[in-house]
Amino acid sequence: MADGEPGDLGVYYFRFLPQKTFPSLSAQETTSRLRQWSMLGRIQVQAFGFDQNFQAHRKDDFIMAFFKDPNVIPNLKLLSDSSGQWITLGTEVKKIEAINVPCTQTSMSFFNRLYSEDIVRDSGHIVKCLDTFCDPFLISDELRKDSAGMCYPSSKSHEQTFSYFIVDPLRRHVHVLYHCYGVGEMS
Repeated sequence: MADGEPGDLGVYYFRFLPQKTFPSLSAQETTSRLRQWSMLGRIQVQAFGFDQNFQAHRKDDFIMAFFKDPNVIPNLKLLSDSSGQWITLGTEVKKIEAINVPCTQTSMSFFNRLYSEDIVRDSGHIVKCLDTFCDPFLISDELRKDSAGMCYPSSKSHEQTFSYFIVDPLRRHVHVLYHCYGVGEMS
């Protein structure tokens, strides 16, 4: 088998799975919360399949192969900084930074801590606090005291812009959860 052909141990191949839906993201309670937090219309989940066993110690190779794959480039959606419209990646990524986020929670009860620690009210509103400065950052609510997600691929860095790659090694699926900070849909 020649280098770069399917089955080569150094290369992953991906396929876009447009038929995969995420009904929980469009549930009435979820859309209400997303609207409340100005995230509605600015968050996207997409699914891709891949052809080899995922190996956590090769995460950087996996992510770089993902961004270089010809099936990903024309299908991976992101928000345009200038127009605020959904566009496709459309170009090859030259450099990545992948951080492994250890995950052991399989229940949404993990987020109950936001309520018990008085970070979020029962209504879903984020609890405000007196403005404090932490180096160059202004902290104006309890949620911002926690660490933020990773930034990609927006050219404008913001603590609420993030993308998570959720890898299901058994099904050989990767789900990309993407959010870009900005004013969301209000209606």
